Amino acid sequence: MILALDIGNTNIKCGLFDGMEMLSYFRVSTDRRKSSDEYGIVLLQLIEHAGYSARDVRGIVMSSVVPSINFTIEHMCRNYFGMEPMSVEPGIKTGINIKYENPRELGSDRIANAVAAYELYGGPCITIDFGTATSFGAISARGEFLGGAICPGLKLAAEALTERTAQLPRFELVRPETVIGKNTVTNMQSGIVYGYIGQVEYLIERIKRELNSPNAKVIATGGLALLIADESKAIDVLDGLLTLKGLCLIYGKNAA
Repeated sequence: MILALDIGNTNIKCGLFDGMEMLSYFRVSTDRRKSSDEYGIVLLQLIEHAGYSARDVRGIVMSSVVPSINFTIEHMCRNYFGMEPMSVEPGIKTGINIKYENPRELGSDRIANAVAAYELYGGPCITIDFGTATSFGAISARGEFLGGAICPGLKLAAEALTERTAQLPRFELVRPETVIGKNTVTNMQSGIVYGYIGQVEYLIERIKRELNSPNAKVIATGGLALLIADESKAIDVLDGLLTLKGLCLIYGKNAA
C-alpha cells in the first residue's frame, strides 16, 4: 500500500493506494506550527480509522508547494512509518518532458497533475487545479509540459474583495441563480463566480489556440473544481484525485 501526500497551502491531501486503486482518502490542515509528532499521530489515527496500520504502508510519495513544512513531514515519515518519503523534485522520473525555462521553479503538484492527465487521458491536454491558487498546465501530444498560467483562487479572490473594501460584507462562495444580482451579496457572488467562469473559459480557449489543438481534453481537479465545472462546458473531465494519482504513477516509475 502506498501513501500519497499532496501538501498544499491550505490542506494536505492524503491517499492510500493499492496500485492505482484508492483505498482511503483524507485531508489534514496545513499548519507550519505543527510538529512532526502531531502530524504523525493524526495520520496514524486516520489510517487506523480506515482499517489499516502503519505496517501496511510500504512506500510514501509526496509533492509540496510549502517548502517550510517539508522537513517536518519527512521527519514524521521516518519516525512513524520507518521510511524516507519519495519527493517529486528535479531528477525524478516522470515520463513527461518538462519544457519550462527553469524546471526547478515548477510546482511538484503541477508535475503530478501533468503526469496523471497525460497517462490517464492522453495528450494534448490541459490541467486546471482549483486550489488556493488556480493553476493551468498545457501538455502536448508528445507528453511535453509546455507551461501554463497561474491566477488567484476563488477563495483568495473572494477574501480580497471583502478585506480590501469598507462596506462589502463577507459572503458564502456559491453560484447564484442569475448573473444579475438583486442585493449586495448576490452581486458579489455573481461577480466572483460567473466572472471566474469567464476567466477560466477564456484561458482554456487561448491555451487550445496556442497548442493548435481545439480538441485538447481539459481535466479539472481541486477543491473548488465542481463549482466551475457544473457551469462550464469547457471542462471535459472532473477528477478530484488527479494529483494523488499522478504521485502514485511517479512512485511506480521510480520505486525500483
